[in-house]
Amino acid sequence: MSSMPRLFVNSDLVAGNAFELDEEQAKYLTRVMRLGVGDAARVFNGRDGEWRAEISAVAGRRAEMTPAEQLREQPAQARAPLTLLFAPVKKSETDFIVEKATELGAGFIQPVITERTQSRTVRLDRFEKIALEAAEQTERLDVPLLADALGLDAALEALPAGTVLIFCDEAGDEADAPWGGQSGRAEPMAQVLEGLKGQAAAILIGPEGGFSPAERDFLRAREGTHPVSLGPRILRAETAAVAAMTLWQAMCGDWGS
Repeated sequence: MSSMPRLFVNSDLVAGNAFELDEEQAKYLTRVMRLGVGDAARVFNGRDGEWRAEISAVAGRRAEMTPAEQLREQPAQARAPLTLLFAPVKKSETDFIVEKATELGAGFIQPVITERTQSRTVRLDRFEKIALEAAEQTERLDVPLLADALGLDAALEALPAGTVLIFCDEAGDEADAPWGGQSGRAEPMAQVLEGLKGQAAAILIGPEGGFSPAERDFLRAREGTHPVSLGPRILRAETAAVAAMTLWQAMCGDWGS
């Protein structure tokens, strides 16, 4: 089964009901993989589980598939969802964050513009393609939702009620010391997560250079916000995103399933 190509499709998946592939998917199956009528692939749509579907028609650049057998049911959401809020960085590093957030099970990915964000333009269509390919490759039965960039205030306002904010804050409170020195440092993330199990959460990753003093004050005063530290070293933004999501999955997510 694992050797079958795997595709995300938008169509409803019902046994015997044929659907048309988009042109890129048809080209991939028929020209790249050299499959023909009667050959099978695995398909999923984020709603109906995963199916073995057979190519039922090929005409030029068009192809149809027909679901034949459900391989996995779509599970009910058993655990609290995870949102990733992150300040965009350089193009390749931002692409990396979107890819790894998908691999690590984020349900929603939100770029956030902060005072020190240097890259303020995002390509949502590019992000969607990266997330889709990562979902196909990692056996997810869904694809995370992605949103266009918002300012910090607007992004936090848009969080669903009851979502706790995990604010990755590597700075201290000493104005004249590098990265704020040691005074006022946040508690280790693992320690904070012990009290957040079972709650919907959003992880907030700042830009290169961190959050401004005003943003730190705002976030630390915000209700439902938990400053956390990812250790004694200052991590790159993309490393921090992976580290924080990994720790959350291990302690609060589906790795214990």
